[in-house]
Amino acid sequence: MRKLYVLLLGLMLAWQATPAHAADNGSWSVYPVASKIAARPYFYLSADPGQTVTDKVAVQNKTGGPLTFRLYAADAYNTARDGGFAVRTLRERMLGVGVWARVAKSRVTVPGHRTVTVPFTLRVPEGAEPGDHPGAIVALDERVDRGSGSLALGVQRAVGARVYLRVSGPTLPALSVGHLHIGHHQPLVPGLGASTATVSYTLRNTGNVTLDPKVELRARGLFGRTLLDRELSRVPSQLLPGQRVRLTETWSGAPQLDRADVTLTASAPGTRQSASASFLALPWLVAALVFVAGAATGVLLVRARRGRVRRSARVRPSPRVRTTPSRPRSSPSARP
Repeated sequence: MRKLYVLLLGLMLAWQATPAHAADNGSWSVYPVASKIAARPYFYLSADPGQTVTDKVAVQNKTGGPLTFRLYAADAYNTARDGGFAVRTLRERMLGVGVWARVAKSRVTVPGHRTVTVPFTLRVPEGAEPGDHPGAIVALDERVDRGSGSLALGVQRAVGARVYLRVSGPTLPALSVGHLHIGHHQPLVPGLGASTATVSYTLRNTGNVTLDPKVELRARGLFGRTLLDRELSRVPSQLLPGQRVRLTETWSGAPQLDRADVTLTASAPGTRQSASASFLALPWLVAALVFVAGAATGVLLVRARRGRVRRSARVRPSPRVRTTPSRPRSSPSARP
């Protein structure tokens, strides 16, 4: 059986305690060259439409042998799973930093335990939209590590230094929350087991600046009783412009017999949006009993009505027929 090789590109963009807080995977790291003032964790750049910016990126080899990398600029996006910061691969379409930035060398070989510095140029086009345009300068090891077995998995590794570019002009923070869905799971018999609810929703950045959203979840029961009131923690700290993520939150201890009105409120400086949904917490056993009782009551009512109709038909008197008495005919008188 032929082996099927799947190519995975892992972009390690989280920084660790290495020079200038470099993005690092243990074998090599990528980071901005330190400025005259201090080391930089990321590239923080600002430019006007039509302006050109130059900078330098450092690639450090932490292994004993030489490593060759493909260098390129890429656009950033939020992953659909958890909203993490990720960048596009070489084969994906670029619209921002991935098109505007050009590295001086597309390939570079770094000797073991050495660092190579490579300049790059970022040209912002005249018609560039104002706001944030995140991306990264990526060092990709083009070698493929192949696994074993009939279904082998090939892996390419890459490390990228984040680029936070802001194009000057009007900024608009805007956030939307929607597609709120609540899934309720509870025991068959009330009180015999835990009840949970799964709250799923879509969070979208509809503005042109990166947002750090806060999401609050509130639930009210019958008569306005507070069931839940908390700030959610599994929210991306950087929601990039134009990006949307589908998030899920588990509500442990959800009501087992109640009607809950749930409100989800997402906010960031300059923007605030809410979405609402309701659900009925009714155990299956109780629901079944209510259904059976309702069905039985309906059958009894139908039978009782039919019985009343039959009894009414039996006691109803027959209609009387009126007759008009006929007059006796007079016999003709005899003439004399």
